[in-house]
Amino acid sequence: MTVPNILLSGIVGSTAYGLARPGSDIDRLGLFAAPTEELHGLRRPKESHVSTAPDRTLHEAAKWCRLALGGNPTAMELVWLPDGLYEVRTPLGDELIGIRTAFLSAKRVRDAYLGYATQQFRRLEARGDGSFPADSRRRTAKHARHLKRLCTQGLELYTTGRLTIRVEDPEEYHAFGERVAADPSEALPLLRHYEEAFGAGPTALPGEPDEAPVEAWLRRVREHFWAQTASSAVGA
Repeated sequence: MTVPNILLSGIVGSTAYGLARPGSDIDRLGLFAAPTEELHGLRRPKESHVSTAPDRTLHEAAKWCRLALGGNPTAMELVWLPDGLYEVRTPLGDELIGIRTAFLSAKRVRDAYLGYATQQFRRLEARGDGSFPADSRRRTAKHARHLKRLCTQGLELYTTGRLTIRVEDPEEYHAFGERVAADPSEALPLLRHYEEAFGAGPTALPGEPDEAPVEAWLRRVREHFWAQTASSAVGA
């Protein structure tokens, strides 16, 4: 999959969290800019490109901004990665990292992170009492690890306005996953604890995201890739 105009891309998922084990997939996430001229036509350009082997997801800049403004945990981690995990980092990508806190708002972060964690818990509930094949058990342990991670990272972002991608104690996450794989009900106390913690507050986040710098950044992206197209046409 060849996608032009990638602005920012890096390694996310279990490798970034410090939860990868031998054989774990390497997941990549990024964003790209559609040529500005294509945004004016009858048909909109494709907003996402997803591939496997390697696993990579690329969102168009406007779509990524909408996801991040909604508190989407997967989108959000792209602008909080440790420097060594970025594989593409352009000046416009650096600008986006520089305004990452503008995307944050208390309700959207709480609802998104707790919402995703609750989805993980529903998947665990659906798997029953732990008496299932080894492959299902591995998936259950993975869902449990991500439930714990979403709760921990979400509460940190909610209370401090910062997001630490790598978890503090990876082995504790793996141990939690194994406990939940044996008995999915083990996950419920953790989920309830974090629901109460979010409810207790306080939060460092504003009530609404600051869309002005996000809009200004996106317009700079559009201007850049319009000027680039115009310059190429003159050169031709």
